[in-house]
Amino acid sequence: MSDANLQGCAIEVANVTFGVEGKVILHDVTLRTSTKRIGIVGRNGSGKSTLARVIAGLVSPRSGAAKINGHDMAKDRKQALREVGILFQNPDHQIIFPTVREEISFGLRQMGQSKADADRVTVRTLESFAKSHWIDAHVHALSQGQKHLVCLMAIVAMAPKVVILDEPFTGLDIPTKAQLTRYLGHYEGSLIHITHDPDDLRSYDHVVWLEQGRIVEAGEAEAVLQAYVTAMTEMGGTDDISDITS
Repeated sequence: MSDANLQGCAIEVANVTFGVEGKVILHDVTLRTSTKRIGIVGRNGSGKSTLARVIAGLVSPRSGAAKINGHDMAKDRKQALREVGILFQNPDHQIIFPTVREEISFGLRQMGQSKADADRVTVRTLESFAKSHWIDAHVHALSQGQKHLVCLMAIVAMAPKVVILDEPFTGLDIPTKAQLTRYLGHYEGSLIHITHDPDDLRSYDHVVWLEQGRIVEAGEAEAVLQAYVTAMTEMGGTDDISDITS
């Protein structure tokens, strides 16, 4: 892979701490990278999704800052529309309109496009995914995988520089996962992929391993994922699942 292919948006997370109701979820997290395909791996409850929301500006950290290309997404929501999109784990939590046309057009209208321009971009986006026949389909009639794709198309239509993927493959069968992976592979912007499954990140450039809200290791994908798998395998040999903490 060439250096040009590796170059992506500048992601900077500086000394970020975040908590809710007295519980600290992220502890002094610092991350700087400009690689194009970034993975964040960790067990359930490690703080991965919270970190994704901090980077996207959906929540503000208690201390520290998260920036994309020098912009603080939490402080500049207008700029955030241009810089970052997020694909959530459950598309039903993301979709708000009854038809595919309305769902894809909504974000474009939020960016200030006219109704006619938004409709043209919606049509063009569906064409690029070979899904023109979906334009007036009712979202409730779609499968879970198809809803995921609608959400992805809505994000791609807005052409953000970064797309954050928060466990996008949860609950999907193997063919649907393979198809979504193929679509994501064509995306020209940067991807930040949140997952507990190391296999999702084998082709990524840079991986961050998060555990209990702290970065354990970060660097080239192969080395970090190998260390993560080894640690998880060793942990699987213990009986910590039976432990109860107060």
